[in-house]
Amino acid sequence: MTGGDIAEARRALTRLDLFRDAAAEASVERLGGLTNLVFRVDHGGRSYCLRLPGKGTEEYIDRRNEQHAARGAARAGVSPAVLLFDESGVMVTEYLHGTTTMSPRLFNTIPGAPGRAGRVFRRLHDSGETFTFRFELFGMIDGYLKVLSTKDVVLPEGYHETLAASQAVREALAAHELPLRTCHCDPLAENFLDAGDRMWIVDWEYSGMNDPMWDLGDLAVEAGFGPEQEEEMIRAYFGGEPGPAERGRIVIYKAMCDLLWTLWGLIQVANKNPVDDFWAYSINRLTRCRGLMSDPRFTGHVEAVSRG
Repeated sequence: MTGGDIAEARRALTRLDLFRDAAAEASVERLGGLTNLVFRVDHGGRSYCLRLPGKGTEEYIDRRNEQHAARGAARAGVSPAVLLFDESGVMVTEYLHGTTTMSPRLFNTIPGAPGRAGRVFRRLHDSGETFTFRFELFGMIDGYLKVLSTKDVVLPEGYHETLAASQAVREALAAHELPLRTCHCDPLAENFLDAGDRMWIVDWEYSGMNDPMWDLGDLAVEAGFGPEQEEEMIRAYFGGEPGPAERGRIVIYKAMCDLLWTLWGLIQVANKNPVDDFWAYSINRLTRCRGLMSDPRFTGHVEAVSRG
């Protein structure tokens, strides 16, 4: 946390009708964020969450889509209420007291957490809300590659070969019409808030209509689930054992989310995002993707998806 971040937050508050006359008196605490700045703001006996969009995010985030999704997720009862969202991407939501911001470590140590995540996914997917964006895996990969073509950054060795090898996955997914539901699409562990009896989800930048199995596969990767945690999430979601095609898509998406987010990490490298070592992040994701795709069992899951 830096004084500059807090000063930036206070400047933002002076521009918002909700806080304009109270920006100087409000208590402001930096919470975190990988690409954005997130703060807790306390004033007048109420607590708020303030999000300021990060530098360069306008290149790959449509804030109108995000606003629509964030409000829809709140209506679905899986995300806090949106109190303000302006055209620049500044957002204010209610602050959820009594919740724990999750991490991979907490997901693997707090009893019942993977199951609660599975149930909140089910509530989101069954909500009947409609998001404006269509999250299309290979279209997004092409889009990120286009962004990177304008920047001074080199793709990791083996990326294009891995992308070519994913053609079999692309064909298997295209063999049958997939369900489209309101999905989060970027389920970092830190985007989950655990209230003990239920989970909440935040950060709807990448959300859209998608195959719901993406959310399960991606969270399994982001939270570092072992076999037991992954099974707990899956069985809580389905209320039992999924079919071979559903399980196959979860496994496929575990690899494909790494293929996609490798490129996201490289955009952070190009934008000189100081929050993390995003080059190492990208290399690790590509290595994990290639390892999963080379597992002999992966072909069986691809075949199960192709059979439907």
